[in-house]
Amino acid sequence: MTDLAQLQSQLEEMSQGAKDIISNAQTPEQLEQLRLDFLGKKGKLSQILGAMGKLPAPDRPVIGALANDVKVLVQTLLDDRKTTLQRLEIAKKLEAETIDVTMPGVFPFLQGRSHPITATIDRVVDILVGLGYTVAQGPEVETDYYNFEALNTPADHPARDMQDTFYLQDGLLLRTHTSSVQIRFMEQNDPPVRIICPGRVYRKDDVDATHFPMFHQVELLAVDEGLTFGDLKGTVRLFVEALFGECEVRFRPSFFPFTEPSAEVDVRWKDRWLEIGGCGMVDPNVFKAVGYDPDRYSGFAWGLGIERLAMVLHQIDDIRRLFTSDLRFLRQF
Repeated sequence: MTDLAQLQSQLEEMSQGAKDIISNAQTPEQLEQLRLDFLGKKGKLSQILGAMGKLPAPDRPVIGALANDVKVLVQTLLDDRKTTLQRLEIAKKLEAETIDVTMPGVFPFLQGRSHPITATIDRVVDILVGLGYTVAQGPEVETDYYNFEALNTPADHPARDMQDTFYLQDGLLLRTHTSSVQIRFMEQNDPPVRIICPGRVYRKDDVDATHFPMFHQVELLAVDEGLTFGDLKGTVRLFVEALFGECEVRFRPSFFPFTEPSAEVDVRWKDRWLEIGGCGMVDPNVFKAVGYDPDRYSGFAWGLGIERLAMVLHQIDDIRRLFTSDLRFLRQF
């Protein structure tokens, strides 16, 4: 008959041996072999349990409980060592694959570029921010009030025919200009105001070499006491000089419902006149809509078409090229 003390001794020796051997395992393969040696069907623990049937009935639970404790211990040792080996392997890979981010890049590599429209907007914004203006943003989906009515363009105003509008449900529309941003800003801020409003606008234009139903504008607004048309002209001339260099500027009388008087701005560039935007003094009705006192404050506004500027600056002959995502075209910039 198998002796109880003998089996207890074998389990204790197995437990101590597992601690020493498993802690020295160096590879996952060695760990797997140790698992089979200790816990496999023909392993040490199975052999000890096989002899348990020869014990007296009262002694069997004692060996069973001790054997279970040894099994849990061995499995824990195996799992812990496996985790340690995995961490060591990761550390070796990190050391071997360390990248020195201060080293120069390997050529050739593809370098991204700004789209001509983005580059033109950035250039315009940089100039105007340098003149003391800040950027204001607003929604592209607008209400009739902000897009027309607050800008002195009521429902029966003939000027609405100048802008063929994309109307949506529930009285909403796609903004036809970024002037709506000016109204929203003035409602929330007291004078003085000096802002620029870049963004996309939408009109039902037929697509051709110079028209597209979605395009970009940057509008400028200045409001303060004592501003005059002379201040507007001075601002325009400073901007034109920064963008085009020294060139002749002219102002042609025009009409916009939200400015009075109004003018178109042309620059003489490369021996020809180019229209670059419309401007004027803010109409008193616009000030009344936002709660400004038109007897105290005056202001001027100016709108620029970004695609027009981009086509001029980069000598692009067709506006559609700006929206085709043709890499052969874009790689030129």
